Amino acid sequence: MLDENDDIHPLFHGAPATTEFKKLRKRIVRDCREAIEQYGMIERGARWLVCLSGGKDSYTLLAVLHELQWRGLLPVELLACNLDQGQPGFPATVLPEFLERMGVPHRIEYQDTYSIVKEKVPANRTYCALCSRLRRGNLYRIAREEGCSAVVLGHHRDDILETFFMNLFHGSRLATMPPKLVNEEGDLFVYRPLAHVAEADCEKFARDMNYPIIPCDLCGSQDGLQRQQVKGLLDQWEANHPGRRQKMFRALMNTRPSHLLDPAIFDFVGLERRSAADMPGDVQGDSENSTETPPPLLRN
Repeated sequence: MLDENDDIHPLFHGAPATTEFKKLRKRIVRDCREAIEQYGMIERGARWLVCLSGGKDSYTLLAVLHELQWRGLLPVELLACNLDQGQPGFPATVLPEFLERMGVPHRIEYQDTYSIVKEKVPANRTYCALCSRLRRGNLYRIAREEGCSAVVLGHHRDDILETFFMNLFHGSRLATMPPKLVNEEGDLFVYRPLAHVAEADCEKFARDMNYPIIPCDLCGSQDGLQRQQVKGLLDQWEANHPGRRQKMFRALMNTRPSHLLDPAIFDFVGLERRSAADMPGDVQGDSENSTETPPPLLRN
């Protein structure tokens, strides 16, 4: 049924009929649905602002969300949004024409953040931080104007891993982009439904569907970015040990605060040992190998 045009959203019309592509599509839809359910993203009847840059990741996000909605598995309203940031040579007609052809409700917003970034950021410095803040502020505004409860982004598993290592190597903290958060103002959710999806799957999917990819000429034009260095490191690990990326990603879902060093999330000071009289018989081993439940975390 997946390949019959009357049973799919127009975003999937013309999909390859190969077994390989069917498996790829099924895997991406499954991973996306898993993240949506696992992190409690669905508010029945809500409206989502689905951010579309024109890159492979956002096209994959758009298609899979509409697939889930089409099949009654995502009971929310979807509004696609592209923020045209005024980059020179940006093909402004590509996305509107594509979205019209696909029958996807959308809003195209023009805000010249490109000039602001070029003016404010010193030479030889990366644009990403300021560009991201300006883009995010405009998307929050648009979401409020459109009555949306969530801003939905196309970050995938590899983005999340790269951000973790960026924070580890350059920020001295264990943190990454969560699949679900509330913005600083507290009035909007930010969702990342592709959190479990591999970048390679997004790339192959968008290429096989022949979506009109638009490259980023702002951040993508700068060489030597720290993120590119981290990506290269992860690529090397994956090449030497296939499956390493997925293992590292799973580790982010399996943390043990009692085996880290942050006293703000685990009460090391209040940790107590039991006396020999309280121990049930001969106890072997140490706490690192123990299977007992650790003491409770600190509560705010």
